Amino acid sequence: MATTEFGRAMRRWRDRVPPDAAGLAAGGHRRAAGLRREELALLAGISVDYVTRLEQGRAAHPSAQIVEALARALRLSGEERSHLFRLAGLAPPGPDTVPAYITPSVQRLLDRLTGTPVAVYDASWTLLVANPPYTALMGDPSGWRGNERNGVWRHFVGPGSRVRHTSESRRALEAAEVADLRAAAARYPADQRLRRLVAELCASSERFAELWDSGAVGRHEAARKTIDHPRVGALTLDCDVLTVTGSDLRIMVYTAEPGTEDAERLALVTVLGTQSLVG
Repeated sequence: MATTEFGRAMRRWRDRVPPDAAGLAAGGHRRAAGLRREELALLAGISVDYVTRLEQGRAAHPSAQIVEALARALRLSGEERSHLFRLAGLAPPGPDTVPAYITPSVQRLLDRLTGTPVAVYDASWTLLVANPPYTALMGDPSGWRGNERNGVWRHFVGPGSRVRHTSESRRALEAAEVADLRAAAARYPADQRLRRLVAELCASSERFAELWDSGAVGRHEAARKTIDHPRVGALTLDCDVLTVTGSDLRIMVYTAEPGTEDAERLALVTVLGTQSLVG
């Protein structure tokens, strides 16, 4: 049964990933050197119960999004990732679809930036992974599903983000987001998910539809952004977006100038994490 073999493969690959290779502390008594189920669930953004059911063959037909998240959490190679898709009864993503594979070199980069807010998006601005400092700064995305994980959808239709905008910066961001989606749609014409996203945005947002039809152009550039954090107040940080040539990933990085009040507040955000303040 394919589902059973899917679970066996998950367990086999989970056992070979040491916690420190995934940026996790390896403290406490461990029966095996690899990841625990709860650690895999945390890294993949799914429930421990679902990981257990997948491994035991009691959950069938995981979605492509779930398989992709598991492949990232398990640090699978490109061939292993394709094999996991096939075990799930899914066609591996082809060259005409938006890449969502985080290469080992990019993963190593993320593992080393443990004190810096970093998130990785695909070419359609769907969030693939966010490290703990980014989650602490911008909010926890672990419960987001479907379009909720797409930054363009959240800006035009959803709740937005903690970034404070002027009218000018909002217009520039909107033009850049629409231009990015148009370019992605041209590069990946067979990507049905991207086509559905554009259609839903056009149907749900008059502003997006207007920009899409007008052929608006723009591009993301390095900028200073003010984030209204619910616990430490406003932080003004440098935001850089790096594009990974060949894989079309966008790496968003927030930093503060050393020795400033913003740097102190960012350090506090990182320490606080997503835990609730008490007292």
